[in-house]
Amino acid sequence: NSGVVPLLRPLLLDVVPSIRQTSALALGRLADYDVDLAEAVVKAGILPQLMCSLPEENRYYKKTAAFVLRAIAKHSPQLAQAIVQCGALEMLVICLEDFDPGVKEGASWAFGYIARHSPELSQAVVDAGAVPLLVLCIQEPEIALKRIAASTLSDISKHSPELAQTVVDAGAIAHLAQMIPNPDAKLKRQVLSALSQVAKHSVDLAELVVEAEIFPVVLTCLKDSDEYVKKNGATLIREIAKHTPELSQLIVNSGGVAAVIDCIGSCRGTVRLPGIMMLGYVAAHSENLSMAVIVSKGIPPLCVCLMEEHEDHIKAAAAWALGQIGRHTAEHARHVAVANVLPTLLDIYMDTRSSEDLKTKASIFAKKALKNILQKCTYLPALEPLLHDAPPNILKHIVGQFSKVLPHDSKARRLFVTTGGLKKIQEIKAEPGSLLQEYINTINNCYPEEIVR
Repeated sequence: NSGVVPLLRPLLLDVVPSIRQTSALALGRLADYDVDLAEAVVKAGILPQLMCSLPEENRYYKKTAAFVLRAIAKHSPQLAQAIVQCGALEMLVICLEDFDPGVKEGASWAFGYIARHSPELSQAVVDAGAVPLLVLCIQEPEIALKRIAASTLSDISKHSPELAQTVVDAGAIAHLAQMIPNPDAKLKRQVLSALSQVAKHSVDLAELVVEAEIFPVVLTCLKDSDEYVKKNGATLIREIAKHTPELSQLIVNSGGVAAVIDCIGSCRGTVRLPGIMMLGYVAAHSENLSMAVIVSKGIPPLCVCLMEEHEDHIKAAAAWALGQIGRHTAEHARHVAVANVLPTLLDIYMDTRSSEDLKTKASIFAKKALKNILQKCTYLPALEPLLHDAPPNILKHIVGQFSKVLPHDSKARRLFVTTGGLKKIQEIKAEPGSLLQEYINTINNCYPEEIVR
């Protein structure tokens, strides 16, 4: 408000180097503060002034100039675009080639803040020739530089398969994979994130990540003391598992499913989410892979997540994963039913806090999971308690399963009477001629008329 920004501008061209650097630092801190100040700095015509003598400047000024660019770029795609338009990317590339690691770090950071906003800005970073230099930066000895360069490669890769491919073509995967065992937690987070962002786009890219021999070493990350390393490790495994049964099988063979299940059991909250999703993806691919999740004792921790977690999206993911495990055959459904999951799913689906017009994610997925499991479940003891509470649309599936099993199973027929199941069936008001009424008739026909009466 006091008009400081225009006063700082001529100082960027002062003959004394320390004045140039200090005024740039002041502008960077102003721009860093909020979006309005960053816009004021751009409107004052600071960027061309900042850039004009950059190649000849000392390392302190270069570092500070990169900080100013990063401080402006972080706020919005529009401000990042202003940096691209003033020709700053070419200057940042010069900084990436600098001998000083701090200058490289500043430039990497600025590139990351520009690339993360959109595919177009990310492409501008690629076109400026930054990717091969960033790959060189992750090979430098300085940990801080490695971290920022890996983070920027992650930001470039995330938008599209084509952008991820440019990172792959520059040879990044092998170097990133070698850093998974590094003891530095912050570096591991960024490395795992970058590999996830490459692997998520396509089968081919996921296979290239796997070929860098990340298994079984990536499984150690699931036991890491750092929560973000755990989460990013599970995310990487999830992004690989989702593509094909073959990739999921490879994860199973390397002990990945058991490791993810242990990880879900040892943490809380959103850290669990990628692991939950990964189990769902593996189980969805085939009967055998779903059975691998069951044999590795994957159902109990998913039930725990359903009951313990308060966040809607985590409950939704757990419900979805259980639905994927139980949907294949009667045997798969029985394993889920025996774990007493069905009443919990029904409770979530029926939760009164979920308004009718906008059912929460959790209740939508609980409903889908119930339907998936009920279509296969012939384990009647687990179904019977649901008869008393289920809403009409779920009730139809439950009664349908009883009508399939009871005609052929005398022991089940006897139990159905003594536990009050048959009585409950008589209380159901079904539309004459409806599918539900047909199911009820089929069940009633299994018994002598006086018992039904």
